[in-house]
Amino acid sequence: MHNSGRSLAARVLLDHYADGRIDVRSAGSEPADSLNPSVVAVLRERGLDPSRDYPKPLTGENVSAADVVVTMGCGDACPVLPGRRYLEWELMDPAGRPMADVRRIVDQIDQRVQELLRELIDPTEL
Repeated sequence: MHNSGRSLAARVLLDHYADGRIDVRSAGSEPADSLNPSVVAVLRERGLDPSRDYPKPLTGENVSAADVVVTMGCGDACPVLPGRRYLEWELMDPAGRPMADVRRIVDQIDQRVQELLRELIDPTEL
């Protein structure tokens, strides 16, 4: 929803693993004013740099440009267009959680991102 925590982690992780082979975007139905500092810290612990990211609004244009749309709790606020594959990742919101919880949430996102990448990329390219 806020495009500041879970979706940030998913975008940064998938972009890292895809290494330019996939155009990864993230957006939120109710963008926050800033990124979740705990998620940013966890990504930095992993050697990833989310500093170029910022919360962005989800639009029909974002969805129409996608082949796969991963949602994390946006419900009816997410545009649904025919011909897109939709995945709902039910994950705890890291906002206000202790760092140990945030690390576990990012670990769960990391695992799902890697599974999705294996589905999207030819195995010989991995």
